[in-house]
Amino acid sequence: MADVVFSTKATANGGREGHVKSDNGVIDVKLQMPKGNDIPQDASNPEQLFAAGYSSCYDGALNLMASKSKKDISSTTTAEVSLIKDESDGGFKIGVVLHVDVKGVSQEEAEELAHKAHEFCPYSKATRGNIDLELKVTGE
Repeated sequence: MADVVFSTKATANGGREGHVKSDNGVIDVKLQMPKGNDIPQDASNPEQLFAAGYSSCYDGALNLMASKSKKDISSTTTAEVSLIKDESDGGFKIGVVLHVDVKGVSQEEAEELAHKAHEFCPYSKATRGNIDLELKVTGE
């Protein structure tokens, strides 16, 4: 890997019924597999952690694109991450719906910024062509 700008670590043990901790200790959570849509209140899961990372990364890219376009916005991005049955191997794959709410611009401008952010966001680049993704954008 050339020209690394930032690097971090998280260590997991016990898989989906285990524990994960970041190298600085800020993330230090018990993991538990959800039962259907019943999410445990005292544990997280890989999909929830992925949703947190993707939504924050994407929202940062969106605000950067707005700044470069000289648009003053307020935004909220929610990543809805789902496990989807993968018929090819009997396992699962990831599906994501990004709910992007952009205040301060028209619907058309919000969609344009959202698509630019999707091209720029490192999570979007990493997952492009590998996951089912839908962008739902609201501008006002």
